[in-house]
Amino acid sequence: MLMDVNDIMKILPHRYPFLLVDRIVELEHGKRCVGLKNVTINEPFFQGHFPGHPVMPGVLIIEAMAQVAGIMAYQASDDTTKKKVSYFMSIDSAKFRKPVFPGDQLRIEIETTMNRRGIWGVNGKAYVGDTLVTEAALKATFADAAA
Repeated sequence: MLMDVNDIMKILPHRYPFLLVDRIVELEHGKRCVGLKNVTINEPFFQGHFPGHPVMPGVLIIEAMAQVAGIMAYQASDDTTKKKVSYFMSIDSAKFRKPVFPGDQLRIEIETTMNRRGIWGVNGKAYVGDTLVTEAALKATFADAAA
């Protein structure tokens, strides 16, 4: 394990219930990052999504991908960027292949496709075991936090 949740909270501004990364297990500087999210029945979204058939919302899987990508980009950036926050610019080609249930562990794999003029492009894939459950192409940039 490279980073636990305490290390992650030093990088990301997200906090419970919106911190969706529990640990970083691989990090190749600016190129690739792998994070884990343990999905538990205690997650607040399961109360309404869906009663009697809890399924992790796909949009939150995408957000978990973005958080892993943000950690990778932050670790590869200079000190001026480290005082900023990352913002989504686009989500393309999102595919939700299998549902994610309480008790699953998401393995989120991020690979950089571009990094130009402060814009990061990544391909994200989320797995439960060896099964691909979600994939998407994401773009984000760093900007000053809103006051």
